[in-house]
Amino acid sequence: MPQAFNPPDVVQPFGIFSSAAWQAEGRVLHLSGQVAQAADGSAVGIGDIEAQTRQVLDNLAQVLASVGGRLDDIVKVTVFVTDIAHLDQIHRVRAEYFAPPYPASTLVEVSRLVQPEYLIEIDAVASIPYERVQ
Repeated sequence: MPQAFNPPDVVQPFGIFSSAAWQAEGRVLHLSGQVAQAADGSAVGIGDIEAQTRQVLDNLAQVLASVGGRLDDIVKVTVFVTDIAHLDQIHRVRAEYFAPPYPASTLVEVSRLVQPEYLIEIDAVASIPYERVQ
């Protein structure tokens, strides 16, 4: 299990993330950025940041599951959003998918994603224990 932590002498995270995470022993998997796209290629939750965040996290979970991984194997995420004002909503949804210790995280506001209907994209790094790697 990833060993995420928050040092006591550093400002504490304000959301659903940790300051840092050690890589657990296992195979490292780099997951490409996922957007709110269904398996058929259609956009999900147009205009709804919470629905899009759920779809993005579901997509990441499906990629992980295909090789024996789980969301709790994620040690780092990078989140790209088109409007930083959605931060509270994004963290509310992330709290549904991640349990402490949360993965390390970076969040960046961007002017646009690959298609204008997408509000969020998340990529990730996971460390999947050897015994679960398929």
